[in-house]
Amino acid sequence: MSGDGSQGDKTQCNGVKKHRSALPAAMFSRKNVNMWGVLKKCIGMELSKITMPVIFNEPLSFLQRLTEYMEHTYLIQKASASQDSINRMKCVAAFAVSAVASQWERTGKPFNPLLGETYELLREDLGFRWVSEQVSHHPPVSAFHAEGVNNDFMFHGSIYPKLKFWGKSVEAEPRGIITLELPLHNEAYTWSNPTCCIHNIIMGQLWIEQYGNVEIINHKTGERCCLTFKSCGIFGKELHKVEGYILDKSKRKICALYGKWTECLYSVDPVTFDAHRKSDTKRSEKDRKGSTQSNNADEDPDEMPPPEAETVQYYAFTSFALQLNALDAEMERVLPQTDCRLRPDIRALENGDIDAAGAEKNRLEEKQRTARKNRSKSDEEWKIRWFHQGPNSYTGAPDWLYTGGYWDRNYSHLPDIY
Repeated sequence: MSGDGSQGDKTQCNGVKKHRSALPAAMFSRKNVNMWGVLKKCIGMELSKITMPVIFNEPLSFLQRLTEYMEHTYLIQKASASQDSINRMKCVAAFAVSAVASQWERTGKPFNPLLGETYELLREDLGFRWVSEQVSHHPPVSAFHAEGVNNDFMFHGSIYPKLKFWGKSVEAEPRGIITLELPLHNEAYTWSNPTCCIHNIIMGQLWIEQYGNVEIINHKTGERCCLTFKSCGIFGKELHKVEGYILDKSKRKICALYGKWTECLYSVDPVTFDAHRKSDTKRSEKDRKGSTQSNNADEDPDEMPPPEAETVQYYAFTSFALQLNALDAEMERVLPQTDCRLRPDIRALENGDIDAAGAEKNRLEEKQRTARKNRSKSDEEWKIRWFHQGPNSYTGAPDWLYTGGYWDRNYSHLPDIY
């Protein structure tokens, strides 16, 4: 831990005893909304600068969405418990891939955090506590810091989601450094997330793919894991697939990893994997040459985006995501006034009042603009509470680092942002 606050203090426990399994209201249908009317003037623009109708949102802030990194915390704990550096890298790679797993079918846009907005999550049952803060509005930057309750890890970073609209799709490039530290082994791992793309936003069924390269570096041993998130491909056969290798410090392949970011990863000997890939490539080329129609046997229906399922009624949230905005009286007594759970537009959307959600969203955005103008007139500088800028200790790149003090529960002089 960082030493700020007593972990055993019951006043710090902000988790409900029995986690909810549903939202107060189901998701609104977007089928009759004219998306093109909203987006036709926005081609090539950054979506963070566009005011979107609240019906396109999901009832979570981006700070809460980031917290979904921690859904599979057990993989970090498994890495910390392993005495073999390659096994640790396998677990860290699985954790990095799991961070994007919950995005499948998540076609709602999280609310843009307001400057100074915060979010905390204390899950002793899962072994971690988390705090995040919106440290910049233009550009939008979210900083986070998580700690294992048994001092077995620290996980931190800052994300600048660069979003662009390309006519039929929206692309999200999550810029920023992610760092995982395992104190028991004196190790640190760093990586960045792949690019996410939402297709068919104008018409047709929305579906999501992740693509790009992710390199996870163990800064102590020099080992690295190089993963490729594969784009869908012409017949959808590559949809969801991720594969790559763990390399030692001399860049020798130690093992291969493959699987789907929606399901799981497998580890196999690299020689066996390379032989299989070579055979699979030859077979695919032979199939393509023998094909006379574009919708022949090459097209695997199981790989294509599935029809809408019942899970969509709650925005396709996982069970973990369903719990992120839960609020009870005990939590409300200890939370700072900047916590996402107290944000009225998100609460209204979760409760099914879309008119109130839209009105509150507009009010908050206008309040933020007015506050920014007033600060510029008075030369007042915005004070960031829980993080500060500095170089990442392992990459040297600019980062946002946790200052400490959040869990002391001294929240005097916090801004009134809601």
